[in-house]
Amino acid sequence: MSQTRRNDWQTLSTLLPYLWQYKNRVVLALSLLILAKFANVSVPLVLKEIVDSLDPKHMPLVLPLSLVLSYGALRLCASVFGEMRDAVFAKVTQGAIRKVAMQVFEHLHRLSLRFHLERQTGGMSRDIDRGTKGISFLLNFTLFNILPTLVEILLVAGILLKKYDVWFSVITFGTIVLYIAFTLGITEWRMSFRRTMNDMDSKANTRAVDSLLNYETVKYFNNERWEAERYDASLKVWESAAVKNQVSLSFLNAGQAIIIAFGVTLLVGLAADGVVKGTMTLGDLVLVNAFLLQLYAPLNFLGFVYREIKHSLADMEKMFTLMGQNAEVTDIKDAQLLATSSAAIRFDQVDFSYEVNRKILHAVNFEIPAGKTIAVVGSSGAGKSTLSRLLYRFYDVSQGAISINGMDLRQLNQISLRAHIGIVPQDTVLFNDSIYYNIAYGQPKASYDEVIQAAKSAHIYDFILSLPEGFDTLVGERGLKLSGGEKQRVAIARTILKNPPILIFDEATSALDSRTEKAIQAELKEISANRTTLIVAHRLSTVADADEILVMEQGRIIERGRHRELLELGAHYAHMWQLQQGDEDHH
Repeated sequence: MSQTRRNDWQTLSTLLPYLWQYKNRVVLALSLLILAKFANVSVPLVLKEIVDSLDPKHMPLVLPLSLVLSYGALRLCASVFGEMRDAVFAKVTQGAIRKVAMQVFEHLHRLSLRFHLERQTGGMSRDIDRGTKGISFLLNFTLFNILPTLVEILLVAGILLKKYDVWFSVITFGTIVLYIAFTLGITEWRMSFRRTMNDMDSKANTRAVDSLLNYETVKYFNNERWEAERYDASLKVWESAAVKNQVSLSFLNAGQAIIIAFGVTLLVGLAADGVVKGTMTLGDLVLVNAFLLQLYAPLNFLGFVYREIKHSLADMEKMFTLMGQNAEVTDIKDAQLLATSSAAIRFDQVDFSYEVNRKILHAVNFEIPAGKTIAVVGSSGAGKSTLSRLLYRFYDVSQGAISINGMDLRQLNQISLRAHIGIVPQDTVLFNDSIYYNIAYGQPKASYDEVIQAAKSAHIYDFILSLPEGFDTLVGERGLKLSGGEKQRVAIARTILKNPPILIFDEATSALDSRTEKAIQAELKEISANRTTLIVAHRLSTVADADEILVMEQGRIIERGRHRELLELGAHYAHMWQLQQGDEDHH
């Protein structure tokens, strides 16, 4: 219990700075709140005077006009101040939500590749969504329900103590304390059902999104039924929690009604007794009753508010936990900006492991002189693609160093580093938008002509024009409407537009047929001229004219040299070449 309390306070303290930037508005809203409550509490006092002045014993001959008018004015003030408070505070709530949402979004982009490989997108987007909604809920209810109710309870208790027998205050207070204790107790017990509902909701959503993204795979294996059953398993737990949630709510409401009825009956009995004995007037009876009803109206809401505030805190905690996720790769304090048009890359005794006990690279040493092309070949799992991830600084090396023009990557500003590198990956993932948008993504501020030029350089311009919608053609989620070769060409156009001094081709043509591959090969060669290029390849024919070829096996470089030299060496590379040539001949 104390643990969740601590977390709740932590969550609140995380939120405070976002609110404090609007401190004037917050102070104004609180002042309006207190004014509204003063007006509200004065209403029964005026009502008592009206009732007493109309009492036949006092022979009222005229309508107490001034009292009636002030009664109306106070009621109006209570409402108007309340509305003004909401209006003043709206900017605080919405401003804080926007700021937090923006920061979470930016933070998620700062987190390492490792985090993103392990996350579940569907569930995570639900967490962020619920977290931002939670902020609005928390602020509105804490400030506009709990705080005003407390102010009002204190004011009423003061008036009752001053004007009447101490028992009125005792009963009023006693009822409120009992009511609050009962409400909080039951709500706390109900929270577990709600948490289960939330978890299952996220889980079902993750499963649904996952299953729909992999629609084709589901169809290949006839697993629609299996997917539906997995989805339903989460919904089943959700349903059972939702039913318990509803039943316990009815129990809570009934209990609250009993406590209130009990308190009101006692008080009205006391007041009626006072009137009979002549110690109180009819106006006093009306006053006490009006006060009670005024106090219980917001309290009636308390269980709901408390529960929602707890949920909001839980939802926000999940979101702020995302904010607290440590970005593995961060810039040092005075990171240098990389600015060069010719980059020489050096891997110096680089060791790397994704997990502590599984080393991927062992003492890898090589250089790519500025403007030259180095190719890395080897069987899958040899650690070839890890080189490009390290060069992009998605991860930091475990040992050794990677440098560009003699500067260690860890000393460089990540944004400036990545601005210098263009990649054509094996699996090009495109945004679910137009072809134009996807090419322009390489340099979002590029002019229309530059985008067209990039498409021409990547030899995809004619293909795009042949489509009915041309550059406005939508590519579908993750680019599924385009063939492999078309997607690769979009990736090449995007990289040409970025115009970086360093290029990485990561198995860029392995998914293509021989004819397309040969065509794209020529295009890659064209764009890599005079740029520092790292080619990761499986097929050796694609790298035969590289300036140097590195052969990797189990994270180590076992051979290096030009194509000719490696064939003459007659070892690993020559063997791979023979095997692949044999395959080519059979085709």
